[in-house]
Amino acid sequence: MMGPAHSLSGAAAWLGVGAAAAWLENPMPWPVLLTGMLICSGAALAPDLDQKSATISRAFGPLSRILCGIIDTVSTAVYNATRGKGERHRSGGHRTLTHTWPWALFIGGGFSAIAYFGGRWAVLVILFIHMVLAVEGLLWRAARVSSDVLVWLLGATSAWMLVEILDRPGNGADWLFGADGREYLWLGVPIVVGALVHNIGDALTVSGCPVLWPIPIAGKRWYPLGTPSFMRFRAGAWVENAVLMPAFMVLGGAGSLVALGVV
Repeated sequence: MMGPAHSLSGAAAWLGVGAAAAWLENPMPWPVLLTGMLICSGAALAPDLDQKSATISRAFGPLSRILCGIIDTVSTAVYNATRGKGERHRSGGHRTLTHTWPWALFIGGGFSAIAYFGGRWAVLVILFIHMVLAVEGLLWRAARVSSDVLVWLLGATSAWMLVEILDRPGNGADWLFGADGREYLWLGVPIVVGALVHNIGDALTVSGCPVLWPIPIAGKRWYPLGTPSFMRFRAGAWVENAVLMPAFMVLGGAGSLVALGVV
């Protein structure tokens, strides 16, 4: 799928997680629901770090383009080093390493560790990164015609405001792990969810997605999981705008109502 659909699916997924938490009688504070939704929306773009033309490659100027090049090179090397006998050699790493469940857990755990050991400024940086990505994904039309500096200022302002709100007693800085010194460990959870939702979205397209790597399937370690062939579509096809994105909005709205206890 394309960036906007990925980002919207990430937002809907976190609102669904919030609904599940409410159903299990452990509802999220509203700041956690809001912040997690935005983080998950941004994180749903991140697996495309292996593609130099992806939305995320433009998000932070030359820095993100350089990072995309590095990730592409690493992903290509990992694929070629671990591919099975029946899998062809590749010169590019798109939809390989960053589109797997180990990567999702690694990146989510890494950000949780950074938040845990880095303190407030680390939390602000994590939020800034994902707020910028959320703007690039959810408000992509406006982001395309705006200067990068304006998008970064919006991301920085949003990050600062969210931390100020979350730090207030009862607003969720210690959500999920609930102990002094473990504030913001939960930040990795929406990042993992966003990455996995991205992979599920790509599995709906004609190329599929090797989300279960390195588990061998049909003799292949990079087996592209997906729906039956007649249900698949090309990335950017009409089905994304006409079917999937409206469905994500409806599901996200329903999830938010349940998560907030409205219904």
